[in-house]
Amino acid sequence: MSRGWTTPADIAAKARRRWDDGSLLRSHATGGSFEAIEVPLRGPKASEIGEDLGAVRDWIANLDAGRREDRRYSLQWQAVGGRHIGRNELPARAVVSSRAQAWALLGVRVPVQRYDEILAVVEGHPAVRSWVVDHPHRALELHDAMPELVAAHVWLDSHRHSSRYLREISAPGVDTKFAERHRAVLAATLGVPSTASGFLSALGLRSKPELVRIRPSSSLGLPAPLTELAVRATELADLAIEPRAAVVIENEITYLSVDVPTEGAVIWGKGFEVDKVGRLPWLSDADLIYWGDVDTHGFAILDRLRAWLPQTRSVLMDRDTLLVHRDRWVREDRPAKSSLTRLTPDEHDLYVDLVGDALGERVRLEQERIDWRWVQDKLPKA
Repeated sequence: MSRGWTTPADIAAKARRRWDDGSLLRSHATGGSFEAIEVPLRGPKASEIGEDLGAVRDWIANLDAGRREDRRYSLQWQAVGGRHIGRNELPARAVVSSRAQAWALLGVRVPVQRYDEILAVVEGHPAVRSWVVDHPHRALELHDAMPELVAAHVWLDSHRHSSRYLREISAPGVDTKFAERHRAVLAATLGVPSTASGFLSALGLRSKPELVRIRPSSSLGLPAPLTELAVRATELADLAIEPRAAVVIENEITYLSVDVPTEGAVIWGKGFEVDKVGRLPWLSDADLIYWGDVDTHGFAILDRLRAWLPQTRSVLMDRDTLLVHRDRWVREDRPAKSSLTRLTPDEHDLYVDLVGDALGERVRLEQERIDWRWVQDKLPKA
């Protein structure tokens, strides 16, 4: 109605807010008392009644019909001045005083029935039920999968610290892909992190082995035909070798391209997975060089590797290399801005300039874009 008077739809909209935020379903699940929804009505002023009595009567009739004989809401009336209408009263407030009225007003009887079905499925599983109560609308989205979610929760909870692979899950109707697809919900019900690695680690399940790729010098005593190894990180740490030097490289193709140092090795650092390299005890006394991208994340990875191996030196991550290759710069998507405490003064100055866009906006020089003749000149000297 163009006059701005309250309509049944406005009343429903007010109740809808409590449906949308989940409070109506949470109260329903916990059996708490229903908090009435009171909606003050905007209607004609006493001075307006005589101007268009027909419109006033239509407004009243619309509100009265909308309550459906109090099945949706009830009306509270208020006396007004003048005798232009028969009752000398106008509706002043709509009140939704029960869940039954709320369900009818919002047209949600079917979702409520489905929610009751979910509550029945999770009965006897307090952690899952608590999640269902806290996230009623997400639970409704998962209505059909709820029996399997409960089964997965029970299996995972009973196999904590079993050192089994997730692939071994044998809950009814559940496979690995189901558990991975619903990992966020399962993590919440189990009280563990939702990241892939955190989920498995906190539950005491085994994760896929972490492999480290290494190109060793033949002088390190490994079987002669082998020029490259991909070894589980934990097993590589126990390898009985003593390299004099090692080069850790971020990019895979660059790792494959450089020469292996005498009595040393080239190791693929693989970005922020460099921690696996840092844990190798036989690198603690090696002359260690790191080469990564000349960007904020490259320096962050360098800083991280130095936390494990303080002797690490950087190569081809200097200002000269960056400026010489200005025509090969690209833009860094999400620059790092952390405070890095393990950089040398020159590295730190360049990092600060990259963070602050002193050389241009989000400047990045990927190591695979560096001219190979420049690499061949600088890397052996390092």
